[in-house]
Amino acid sequence: MISMSIEVGSVVEGVVTGITNFGAFVELPGGKVGLIHISEVADVYVRDVKDFLKEQDKVKVKVLSVDERGKIGLSIKQLQQASSNSAPPPRRTHANDHRRPNRFNSVTFEDKLNKFLKDSDERLSDLKKNTDSKRGGRGGARRAE
Repeated sequence: MISMSIEVGSVVEGVVTGITNFGAFVELPGGKVGLIHISEVADVYVRDVKDFLKEQDKVKVKVLSVDERGKIGLSIKQLQQASSNSAPPPRRTHANDHRRPNRFNSVTFEDKLNKFLKDSDERLSDLKKNTDSKRGGRGGARRAE
C-alpha cells in the first residue's frame, strides 16, 4: 500500500468502516481512521448518513483537521463544493427555496408541521382520556354533594 501523508487540505481516498448517527468513519491509507461529520457528508441537509453512505463504500475525502490526539476530520461536502465552483450554480425554482431538489425533501415544511400538530393533538387527547379514567370516582364524588 502506498503511504500518503495525511495533511490538512489534502484529498485522499478511503473506505467507510462504520456509520453512526453523527457521521461516518473512514479508513485512510496507512491504516489511519478519520471521521466525516454528518454536516460534511453532502451539500444538502443530511438527516441520516445511511441515505448517502454505506459501509465498504470507497470515498474521496478532503482532510479538514488533524488534532494533537491524532483525530482526523474529513469532508466530502467540501470536495463537492470545490468541483461545483467551476460549474454554474444550480438554478433555483423559487426565491425562498435554498435546497436542491432531491428525493429526500419532497415533503414540505407545512406538511410536516400539519402532521406533527395532528399527531400531537391525538396524543394529548389519548393522554387525557387515560388520565381521566385512572382518576375513577374523584370527579363523581364532588357532584354528589
